[in-house]
Amino acid sequence: MGKIKAAIIGSGNIGTDLMYKLERSELIELTAVIGIDEDSAGLKRAKEKGYQVFSNGIDGLIGHPDIADIVFDATSAKAHVHHAKVLKELGKLAIDLTPAAVGPFFCPAVSFNSGDAILENVNMITCGGQATIPIVHAINQVADVSYGEIVATISSRSAGPGTRANIDEFTHTTRRGIEEVGGADRGKALIIMNPAEPPILMRDTIYCEVKNMNEEMIHTAIVDMVNKVNSYVPGYRLKQDPLFDGNRVTVFIEVEGAGDYFPSYAGNLDIMTAAAVRAAENFAQPLLSRNAERATL
Repeated sequence: MGKIKAAIIGSGNIGTDLMYKLERSELIELTAVIGIDEDSAGLKRAKEKGYQVFSNGIDGLIGHPDIADIVFDATSAKAHVHHAKVLKELGKLAIDLTPAAVGPFFCPAVSFNSGDAILENVNMITCGGQATIPIVHAINQVADVSYGEIVATISSRSAGPGTRANIDEFTHTTRRGIEEVGGADRGKALIIMNPAEPPILMRDTIYCEVKNMNEEMIHTAIVDMVNKVNSYVPGYRLKQDPLFDGNRVTVFIEVEGAGDYFPSYAGNLDIMTAAAVRAAENFAQPLLSRNAERATL
């Protein structure tokens, strides 16, 4: 069936972990890693693995546009605003791992690409969004969520400079995702960085007020959704059974990382890279079909 060529912009922790995950993909072929510091550990690792590396940022892609059809942006919200314009001009599909929210939100367990249209840019929301929005969506499908609130608690050690600089974007983008993808009439998002030692695993609390309470149906929907997310994030699990109180449902999720590059406690980072790979695979077949059509012209 072939594979779609992909490149990563950003040679930091996120980009490096993504590199390891893409090596296991049956649909995506990583060709290049792009950064801005030739001495970065990420670029050195990529070079050792035989990938093309560029240390002049997106200019590397501009000079070599044929190296990829899909480009993962693992930089920052501010940088992606510029990158998005360049990638659009180059005709590349951008998988945005920043909270820039230039393109439509995409959550693999909920969103679906029918292949009817090739998008130019999809946004992976946030780590908290990827962990919690599927649960809000599942509850909304059977009980109609009027209000959804999530609290993402992560280890302080797993929050790098990019995460800390994008806190405002995190809360705003995650709230929008709760409403636009999760389906809640109204949403709210909070993030807590816990300095505990040893570092804690990522834990998420999802609180929903519903209009049509049916405990059995809600419980089943939650379990089914947890299994769906677990298919591409193996460390994603229910911490305990959902709690029901009147018209309120509270769900507790724990995310343990796969340990590809990050320590296992950094589930918040791991779920973003795993979700990005699954999202890219979702678009791979339509892209392969489009490339085949071009080859026959």
